[in-house]
Amino acid sequence: MDQNNLTWVSEFILAGFSRSRELQLFLFLVFLFVYSTTVVGNRLIIVTVTSDSRLHTPMYFLLRNLAVLDLCFSSVTAPKMLMDFLSEKKTISYQGCMAQIYFHFLGGGTVFFLSVMAYDCYIAISRPLHYISIMNTRLCMGLVVAAWVGGFVHSIVQLLLMLPLPFCGPNVLDNFYCDVPQVLRLACTDTSLLEFLMISNSGMLVLIWFLLLLISYTVILVMLRLHSGPARRKAASTCTTHIIVVSMIFIPCIYIYSRPFTPFPLDKAVSISHTVLTPMLNPMIYTLRNQEMQTAMKKLAKNLTIYNRE
Repeated sequence: MDQNNLTWVSEFILAGFSRSRELQLFLFLVFLFVYSTTVVGNRLIIVTVTSDSRLHTPMYFLLRNLAVLDLCFSSVTAPKMLMDFLSEKKTISYQGCMAQIYFHFLGGGTVFFLSVMAYDCYIAISRPLHYISIMNTRLCMGLVVAAWVGGFVHSIVQLLLMLPLPFCGPNVLDNFYCDVPQVLRLACTDTSLLEFLMISNSGMLVLIWFLLLLISYTVILVMLRLHSGPARRKAASTCTTHIIVVSMIFIPCIYIYSRPFTPFPLDKAVSISHTVLTPMLNPMIYTLRNQEMQTAMKKLAKNLTIYNRE
């Protein structure tokens, strides 16, 4: 198609979930609660780990950084989605759409970061006597930076592939935010090769990464047989928590990005789980299954109560 004759799309219309005002208001209240819980829960983890010196260990340093990632990642889509529930016209500019796609590097960063947490768990179990010397501050910082850079590179590759595409209409995205599969389908050109590259860049990477993590945690659980009863139970609880979080993050990503970009009825539900619900559930899972975090949070609440009384 001659690109000189194209009418370029300056904005996209987001189809959202429903045209019913009553249902949209209900969904607004539901997801306002979800997003508020996400912000409060992840900020509570950040403040608790920062304020309690007993939690200044590699594992909690990594947990705090995961909370930062979850807090930022949820803020890429949730605020815009909440505003759209109250708006008659649900649109996003072309630039805003590309920005949303770019800032989803935080999701890629989370994928890489879970690998860092798996490595931390492996060292804690396989080399307990040398754990502190191996997982020193320099290595932890290096692993965190590597996870952020990995997410950035992954996202910038996707964005560079998307930017040259012509969009001449239609401009209705069958989603509540800009994601690669829906945006790619609106391009006024053949995108079969690009779709293959996207699936290779995102889908296959996530699938292979997920399988490697599952194998890693299986090896870790097998190694736990060499440990004593209390230590084994604590380590098994930590690994189980990690496996739950890994599954919650990776399975929706595999569903969305590891198959041809054709629409399916469950797409929006899985997208909600991936972008909105998982960042809320992560802090709950880590705190409800972690006695040290619960104790530290109770201590923080007690100190705040005493401070307010004074």
